Amino acid sequence: MSTKRAQPTANNEKSKKQKTSGYWALGLLDTMKDPESIVMEDDLVVVIKDKYPKAEYHYLVLPKADISSLKKVNKEHLSLLQHMQHVASDLSTDDEHKHKNFKMGYHAEASMARLHLHLISDDMVSSCLKTKKHWNSYNSSFFLSSADICQQFEAEGVVKLPKSEVCRKLLDTPLKCHKCSFVPKHMPNLKDHILSHK
Repeated sequence: MSTKRAQPTANNEKSKKQKTSGYWALGLLDTMKDPESIVMEDDLVVVIKDKYPKAEYHYLVLPKADISSLKKVNKEHLSLLQHMQHVASDLSTDDEHKHKNFKMGYHAEASMARLHLHLISDDMVSSCLKTKKHWNSYNSSFFLSSADICQQFEAEGVVKLPKSEVCRKLLDTPLKCHKCSFVPKHMPNLKDHILSHK
């Protein structure tokens, strides 16, 4: 007697997608434990290279404390946020990076399950930079300056994050060069253009 393989249902497909997405979101936790991925660490933080860098140099500074995102940060964590910024700043000025300009910040809506500070060179030249969403996540108000975050926590004890609807609009902002007034037709056009700023 032959048996039929069960056909995937919408619910099964949704469950599978959520499971895969969940594993991906937890990826930073595994990378933090991989000695080959660690750039440096101290008692409070670990610095790793982003696996899918959006510029020539792209690092993530992660706390060893189990803090999932900016939404879970409170005023008691201010010294940790300041330390993360200090570590990123020191890394940006070492000999390897002296010819580059960097920015430090957080995504307004994080996709990975551990708080992480981005330290990224402003060339934005990378084969992993492919979409409008990629671009705008670092070149719009979706990218929250580390200095501004620390200042807001120090003054108010809380950070005011944009709502999800606002985040979606920011990520869908029309493309524009981050160094001049050039407005590209599409991502390939923008990627060709930014090479002129190297």
